[in-house]
Amino acid sequence: MATRGHVQDPNDRRLRPIYDYLDNGNNKMAIQQADKLLKKHKDLHCAKVLKAIGLQRTGKQDDAFALAREVAALEPTDDNSLQALTILYREMHRPELVTKLYEAAVKKVPNSEEYHSHLFMAYARVGEYKKMQQAGMALYKIVPKNPYYFWSVMSLIMQSISAQDENLSKTMFLPLAERMVEKMVKEDKIEAEAEVELYYMILERLGKYQEALDVIRGKLGEKLTSELQSRENKCMAMYKKLSRWPECNALSRRLLLKNSDDWQFYLTYFDSVFQLIEEAWTPPAEGEHSLEGEVHYSAEEAIRFIEERILEESKSSRHLRGPYLAKLELIRRLRHQGCNDEHKLGDPEELMFQYFKKFGDKPCCFTDLKVFIDLLPASQCTKFINQLLGEVPLSTPTEDKLALPADIKGLQQHLCVVQLMRLLGLYHGIDKDQKLRVVRELMLRYQHGLEFGKSCLKTELQFSDYYCLLAVHVLIDMWLEAGEERAVWQALTLLEEGLTHSPSNAQFKLLLVRIYCLLGAFEPVVDLYSSLDAKHIQHDTIGYLLTRYAEPLGQYAAASQACNFALRFFHSNQKDTSEYIIQAYKYGAFEKIPEFIAFRNRLNNSLHFAQVRTERMLLDLLLEANISTSLEESIKSMSLSPEEDDIPWKDLRDNRDLHVFFTWDPKERDVSEEHKKLSLEEETLWLRIRSLTLRLVSGLPTLSHPMEPKNSDKTAENGISSRIDIIRSLLQQLEGVLDVGKRFVGRKVQYPFLGPVPTRMAGFFSSGCCQCQTSSFYLVSDIYELDTNGLEDTAEIQERIGNSFESLLEQLREAFSHCKGDILEVEDGNLKTHPSILENLVFFVETISIVLWVTSYCDSVLQPYKLNLQKRKKKKKETNTLMPPVFSSFQHYMAGLQLLISSVLEHLRGLEALLAALKLEELSLEDPALSQEEKKFTKTVHGKVQSSYQHSLQEIGELLKKRLETVKKFKV
Repeated sequence: MATRGHVQDPNDRRLRPIYDYLDNGNNKMAIQQADKLLKKHKDLHCAKVLKAIGLQRTGKQDDAFALAREVAALEPTDDNSLQALTILYREMHRPELVTKLYEAAVKKVPNSEEYHSHLFMAYARVGEYKKMQQAGMALYKIVPKNPYYFWSVMSLIMQSISAQDENLSKTMFLPLAERMVEKMVKEDKIEAEAEVELYYMILERLGKYQEALDVIRGKLGEKLTSELQSRENKCMAMYKKLSRWPECNALSRRLLLKNSDDWQFYLTYFDSVFQLIEEAWTPPAEGEHSLEGEVHYSAEEAIRFIEERILEESKSSRHLRGPYLAKLELIRRLRHQGCNDEHKLGDPEELMFQYFKKFGDKPCCFTDLKVFIDLLPASQCTKFINQLLGEVPLSTPTEDKLALPADIKGLQQHLCVVQLMRLLGLYHGIDKDQKLRVVRELMLRYQHGLEFGKSCLKTELQFSDYYCLLAVHVLIDMWLEAGEERAVWQALTLLEEGLTHSPSNAQFKLLLVRIYCLLGAFEPVVDLYSSLDAKHIQHDTIGYLLTRYAEPLGQYAAASQACNFALRFFHSNQKDTSEYIIQAYKYGAFEKIPEFIAFRNRLNNSLHFAQVRTERMLLDLLLEANISTSLEESIKSMSLSPEEDDIPWKDLRDNRDLHVFFTWDPKERDVSEEHKKLSLEEETLWLRIRSLTLRLVSGLPTLSHPMEPKNSDKTAENGISSRIDIIRSLLQQLEGVLDVGKRFVGRKVQYPFLGPVPTRMAGFFSSGCCQCQTSSFYLVSDIYELDTNGLEDTAEIQERIGNSFESLLEQLREAFSHCKGDILEVEDGNLKTHPSILENLVFFVETISIVLWVTSYCDSVLQPYKLNLQKRKKKKKETNTLMPPVFSSFQHYMAGLQLLISSVLEHLRGLEALLAALKLEELSLEDPALSQEEKKFTKTVHGKVQSSYQHSLQEIGELLKKRLETVKKFKV
């Protein structure tokens, strides 16, 4: 608000206090002040709009909208009112109304540059590209400035990008844009770099690569100065598109002579050399090799060129990694091509050893060598590691002391070797005792390394943190491969200890999040995740680590919060991206506009967004419906409709970062492309199941309306029969997806521990809750049939309903049997966890809720029939009239439900009592292998897990108690 342009208006002084109140968040005072002003000045439109902003911010959306509409209808042209209305419409998420506002203003003040540019930006916010093109040209006619002309050109490009028909894009929009720019080129009116960039973008999209190259190499290309090597990079891109490998080679060679550390040009240089070898290219007899100068077209020349770069580097005072890594890259490519020249470059093992000697004390050394480790023969791995260890300056080991580094450089070198050992699989083939020895040694090295980081700030990482991480990875191996439960507790202890020394270490936090969740403890995860301080896009890329576990571990309040947190980011993305696009137009960063649009689409089609939205609505229904509000009200407030599927299934984007964890695992143990593909298939299947479940639930209240007796025309007319058809169709779809899901689960896909997180699908099937939920939806169809046919002559339907009630009760009892057992138990002095029991309990509570929503529909259908029968009974004064069997079946079913929920509550109380009785601190105190420090952290870890389980059981119990109250309210 405070950033408004200064307006010479006598009313400005009067409005200032309202602006100040709104700026300070004092919305009530702003409304009062606006009312006072409006009493004196009824026609002060801006005061009305500012009052509307205050009302909007205090939750009175309807009143705010009514006021805004009142002012907008007057088509104001004063700057204050227009800006205030723009702010209000943005807050209402109604940017399309801003366009109407400025369309009216432009009609009234046709020569206003300001209003025309506001209109253009309003169109930009809603993506009205055709109107943007027209608005840009209208603006250029009023004020002939280049930027306005090129706004119009860019709008044509955007029309081509958004056009469904690619042919239309190539034959109409882009050629028109090209002609418009060419007109400016001929008239010599091109002024700015952005305009050249735009011309290049058009030619590239049209596939006119030669013309684009001529523009870049010509006079216009001289304007490309804002980015380093912008001109060269664009030339290189065009050479590649045109397969002009001699030019590619000569240009990359020339650029490497300028900067022999630029890795992207090494890759282009090698690509072009091998392309030229393949094509058997030879230079022309006379003149230059190519437009860009000398060309290297043989392996010998490439080898010589790299050797020269290394020689040059050795004379330089500044160490460069590029030439040495380029040598290894060339060996790999020669090997791949089957050339016999690789020996001329030397032995890869020796080259890597020399590289380590030169750069081993740099943290990047490991990641550099990791890329080329496959050049080492498997038989040479141990020898290579010993060779590297021989170069690390360590103290002399004694019986009770390790060989330790004396300074940070020595520590970094040793750490690099240890990471390579893990990468080469040397830690994977050893037995349990050897693994424990490795963990002890790594932790001693970690503790020793802390001495070098005493002066580190809290925000800095300790130099030896990777020792601790590596030790945890070895313990995780023991846990996953041999089921060593003690190992996972030790891993948690080490991570908690590590976090006290390095409070900003994201890897420690991420691993803690993953392990706590796998143990079924969600409570400690909430603070850990929020301390990661995930920024912007990270809510989409790593948010799945939190949202996957929030609800299934029974922490409903935290789950609600986690979903809100994620959704807030996705909802603000739409508004934020519009602002970025507008800024890009203002500052002529045209090439960024398609990127922003693609970014917005990527987030709108995010798999994680669709999942969180679906889970959030199911969670809201679970927590609210039939407790504080009816199911019908909850569904109405969410604007849910069973026939609408708003998930973009075809365009779903998996934006998860599946490499967020550091890993030193060999390639065969790491996350593969196959894992990612399978995980996406699983996530999509699970989302389909959840989405169909939500839509089926949202369809229940639509059936609960009083109905006329059976009349096919009438029912088709008022849409009731189509509603049951929708539910039957959804149920059919759900059955199909469940079959596919069961087949997927049957494949028993195993992901790496640090890879994708499995969905809840396997648990859904094994818990028995899947069967209960589908059975209850089938019951809806039978009850509907009974309702349309009446009680007379429906003995068969009533019998079917009676059997369904009995069968559903049996299935629920079966599902409850999967919830029995202890969540946490002590076995031979070791702690054993059973988190699946928690997940099954959560599924059970959700299933009970769905069953009760269906039961509520049954109750609403049977109640009027029962009342009618009772009235008839009283009239005829008959005492021996038989009640139809459906009523006794329903009452028997209700009694069974009540009894079942009571026994589950009893079981939960028992679990809580057992948890409370466990004295876990004694376990850590009794373990002689632990140091005092480790005992302290072990106690902390045990306490966190125990407390989380108690909290989960408490929340599950509270929700189940409310469900029991619901059962008691049914009247039939």
